[in-house]
Amino acid sequence: MLFDTTQLALERAVSGAAQRNTALASNLANANTPGYQRVDVDFHSALASALSSGDAVQARSSLDAMAFQPQPDLSVGATRADGSTMDVEAESAKLSANALEQQAAVQVAKARIAILQSAIGVGR
Repeated sequence: MLFDTTQLALERAVSGAAQRNTALASNLANANTPGYQRVDVDFHSALASALSSGDAVQARSSLDAMAFQPQPDLSVGATRADGSTMDVEAESAKLSANALEQQAAVQVAKARIAILQSAIGVGR
């Protein structure tokens, strides 16, 4: 195992944020579709659950098996007369926040890899 649980969790966070970005963009693309039900990807809960055990082996196993799929967001009722659950402003804000989270996870993962490369003397 070259990478530790933290690096694997960062990779899953980047992957989950990418899946969420796709779901949020799809929501915006369907903003004018009557009756459209928004979807979301809750990767935060999955990551928190995988890392909460405190056991590195169990956490790594959970992270290895992790897959993210868009799910209907049942917490939102119809926000428009046509039955759609889409609020364009709220969705745009979620998309922006998600992009920042993904960027932060990528930067941390890259920094950790740079530290490993420096430690083993490559990439100079």
